[in-house]
Amino acid sequence: MDAKLICILGTTATGKTQLAAQLAALIGGEIISADSRQVYRGMDIGSGKDLNEFVVNGQNIPFHLIDVVDPGYEYNVFEFQNDFFEAYNQIIEKEQIPILCGGTGMYIESVLKGYQLVKVPRDEALRVRLDKKSEVELQEMLRQTRMPHNTTDSTDRERMFRAIEIDSYYQEHPDLIRKTPKINAINFGMRYERNEIRDRITNRLEHRLQNGLLEEVQQLINSGISPDILKFYGLEYRFITQYLLEEISYNSMFQELNTAIHQFAKRQETWWRKMEKQGTRILWIDGNLSIDEKITFVLSHLK
Repeated sequence: MDAKLICILGTTATGKTQLAAQLAALIGGEIISADSRQVYRGMDIGSGKDLNEFVVNGQNIPFHLIDVVDPGYEYNVFEFQNDFFEAYNQIIEKEQIPILCGGTGMYIESVLKGYQLVKVPRDEALRVRLDKKSEVELQEMLRQTRMPHNTTDSTDRERMFRAIEIDSYYQEHPDLIRKTPKINAINFGMRYERNEIRDRITNRLEHRLQNGLLEEVQQLINSGISPDILKFYGLEYRFITQYLLEEISYNSMFQELNTAIHQFAKRQETWWRKMEKQGTRILWIDGNLSIDEKITFVLSHLK
C-alpha cells in the first residue's frame, strides 16, 4: 500500500467507527480519532465514542486521541495536530497502519493539508470590540476569515470570538503560516442520502436519550463541571444541560437538539464539498452497503 494514512471521514451518524474498526482488524491498523469532543473523558454517549465497536471478534483495536483531557479544558486544533503526529509516528514505528477516523473537518484538514499551526494568545482588545457586535455581524466576519474553523464556531459567541481571533493573529503574523511534510493519505467518505441521514440522526438521538445520555450529562454536572462549560460543547451537552436546569421542557429539548444536529450535519457536508473543491480526493462509500461490501471497496483501493 502506497498510502501512509487511511482516512475515513463523513457526516455524523454514517457509521465511520464501525468501518474503521473492522478495517483495522483486517489489516493491522490503529485508529486515530478526529473528533473534537471525543477527546473529553466522561463525555461518552453524547460524543458517540461507541467504544464497543473497537472490539472486533474478540480483538481489541488500539485507538488514540479518545479520553485524553478532562471536560472544561479547551482542547484545540493546534493540540490535535501535535497529538496526531505523535500517535501517527508511534503507529508507523510499530509497522502498523494508521487510520484517521472522524467528522471534525478542521482536525482532518489540518493533517491532510499539513498546516503548521501555532498557539494563538488571547487578544483582549479585539474581544472587547467583538463583544459589541451582533451574532449576524460576527457570522459575517467569520465567513470572511482565511484560516479554517470548526463547523460549530458559527453557533456560539465564544467560539466565534476565538475563530476570528486566530484568523486575525495569522494575518498579523503571515510568516507563521508554513506547512509540515505532507502525509500520503487515501481518503474514504461515508455517505447517505439527505433523508436517510435525517432519519438516522433522529433515531440515534432517541436511542441515546433512552440509554443513558441524560444520566451522563447529569453526572458531569454532579462532578462539578460548570453548566456553562457543558453548554459550550454544544449539541447534546448544551440542550440537555438546559433541560436538566429546567430552562426548557423535554419536548423543546428534543426538538431543538434534533434540529441542531441536522444543521450540524449540513455544515459537515459543506466542509467535505469545500475540501473536494480545493483538491482533496475523497472516495465515497454508499452507507447502505453491507459492512463486508464496504470493506471490499476500501481494500480494492489499497492495492
